[in-house]
Amino acid sequence: MLRHAQSAGEAASRVEVTAWRPQHGRLALLYVIHAPSDELKLPPMAESVRVDHLWRHTCLEAFIRTPAGEAYCEINLSPSTRWAAYRFGRYRDGMGNLDLPPPHIESRSYPERHELEALIDLGGAPDLTRSDWRLGLSAVIEDADGAKAWWALAHPAGPPDFHHAAAFTLDLPAVEPA
Repeated sequence: MLRHAQSAGEAASRVEVTAWRPQHGRLALLYVIHAPSDELKLPPMAESVRVDHLWRHTCLEAFIRTPAGEAYCEINLSPSTRWAAYRFGRYRDGMGNLDLPPPHIESRSYPERHELEALIDLGGAPDLTRSDWRLGLSAVIEDADGAKAWWALAHPAGPPDFHHAAAFTLDLPAVEPA
């Protein structure tokens, strides 16, 4: 992933993400934040429930749409294992909660890195399950002192904007139902 030029946070030297579709309608993600654990501000582990405003702190994000569509979904994953899912009709418009089962989230800390692995069932977005996907993958990383860095596969010109169409750069083909 690429660090946005306007980022103030410097704890993470690198953020990596791997995404794949292991089954029809499911998205698997593995994020690795390369940073000394004592230099990151990570929320404590908590019950894996839906919570809004996760992006205000360390948050790992996936934006998903079809290659030709304007509508998209946003998934927020916290190292605490809390999560959120939203649906938009078009760029930053028509936002509503996306009805999904709770994703399976594993969050692991090591002295020099933090990993978050998630399996997300997108069955609540039937227009997506049968289609190819175009993803925008991103992360907000908060340092221990509160400074933030914005990471993404691609950044449009200007301030950080993970919702922008130019941030959707990873194509994942559809997986046929078993």
